[in-house]
This record gives sequence, C-alpha cells and structure tokens, in this order.
Amino acid sequence: QVQLVESGGGLVQAGGSLRLSCAASGSIFSIDVMGWYRQAPGKQRELVAAITSAGTGAGSLNYADSVKGRFTISRDNTKKTVYLQMNSLKPEDTAVYYCHMRTYARNNYWGQGTQVTVSS
Repeated sequence: QVQLVESGGGLVQAGGSLRLSCAASGSIFSIDVMGWYRQAPGKQRELVAAITSAGTGAGSLNYADSVKGRFTISRDNTKKTVYLQMNSLKPEDTAVYYCHMRTYARNNYWGQGTQVTVSS
C-alpha cells in the first residue's frame, strides 16, 4: 500500500515562509511527476507546482502564475520526497495543500492534505 505523508503546514503571518514536505512510502516506484495542489474553501483544487523526473531541465518545472517567484518546488528521488518552499506568503495562499505523485505507469497517488493558513 502506498502512502504519501505531508508535513510542514501551519499558521503564519503574511510575508512569512513555510516549507512543506511529502514523503512516499510503500510500493511506489519510477515516480515521474511530483507536485502540490491546493484547495481553498468554496474553490476547486488547483495546481500549485509540479516537477518531473527531469529535475530542473527545461520544461520540467511548472508553477501557477500566482506563486511564481515566491514558491520553489524540489524533489529528492532517493527519499521519494517532494518539497515546497513557500516565501512571501499572502492571505490568498490559505488552503489545504495536497501532495501528488504520478508514476511512469500512470498510477496517481495523493496525500491527505495539510492546512496552510496565512493571517493578514
């Protein structure tokens, strides 16, 4: 059984920073894409950032326009872990953040979500 366990969420003031982590365990191999999504109350889940197995090469990183320049996604393949460094946080970043991983075999896995609350 595959589990994605997120950590690092919490309450922070506007302008502050948080670092989210998501570690995969169980029978998950050949992870192609790792990413973070978020869902605010009353809104649809949206992609925040994603990184492919190519790492930092061209086309391997994807960010929502609203977080470009403030958030940075990275991954550690040996640890099957993806990170999201969030700087200059704004109240509109408040949401439940979900980790997502997709293997080359097109199997999709989701974390349980971690709450991020940014106070003004």
